[in-house]
Amino acid sequence: MAIFTNRATVSYNGTQISSNTAQGEIIDPLSVRKYVVNESYVPGDVITYVAVIDNTSDTELTGVSLADDLGAYTFNGATVYPLTYSDGSLKYFTDGTLQTDPTVTSTSGLSVTGLTVPANGEAMLIYQATANSYAPLGTGNNITNTIYAASADGTRTETASAQTAADTAAQLSVTKSISPVPVNDGSPVTYTFVIQNTGATEAQGVVLSDLFDPLLSDITVTYNGASWTSTDNYTYDETTGQFTTAADAITVPAAVYTQDTATGEWSVTPSSVTLTVTGTI
Repeated sequence: MAIFTNRATVSYNGTQISSNTAQGEIIDPLSVRKYVVNESYVPGDVITYVAVIDNTSDTELTGVSLADDLGAYTFNGATVYPLTYSDGSLKYFTDGTLQTDPTVTSTSGLSVTGLTVPANGEAMLIYQATANSYAPLGTGNNITNTIYAASADGTRTETASAQTAADTAAQLSVTKSISPVPVNDGSPVTYTFVIQNTGATEAQGVVLSDLFDPLLSDITVTYNGASWTSTDNYTYDETTGQFTTAADAITVPAAVYTQDTATGEWSVTPSSVTLTVTGTI
């Protein structure tokens, strides 16, 4: 929008008289809004975006274009894109009615041309992009991406932004292995559990449980190489095979996030803890 002012003068018998200053406002009929469906992301997440182009005039706007910078930022003098557009995901609506797919002229960042915005109506574009290796990770980081809507003659451009935060919650996984394989009946066997955390927050109060079948007898338990004692750190019922760690026994540290100083790509080094249970089958 633009504010303008104007004053008039009248002349009479050699005297000039000025009017008050009148103020007016020019409103651009083209405006744009941007929304993101996902509250946060982890590497590889597919993020859904919604762009809305509004037309407040009584005439439809044709030849409108829309661009999304896909969160682009500068690293070591180069432009990197933390989002990768999902080919074929774009859907285009005018006043709620699905239209033929518009022309995508670029995906670095995303550029769409040939849009029509109805008079006193809106055009909506819904599309998806994947958080790639340039997506910032860890506490306090986010992807901020901006869209640009332009009129056919390029004289009017409107922008809007949306921000998605890097997920800081703990992200746990567990793997289990058996040694030796095969094992003779009546011989010792060791179960090894590795719990990993790829999240930015340490996971406290992790509980691991397992129902051993066949049953184990005379078990010994270690946690990161240190011996554990029954009751204090875990419980085990030799009649049912139920094994459960104590509620405060396992804490998995936060992962470490690193941005490559040359390329700008982010990597995750998971943290892990190891629990072993050895007993006789």
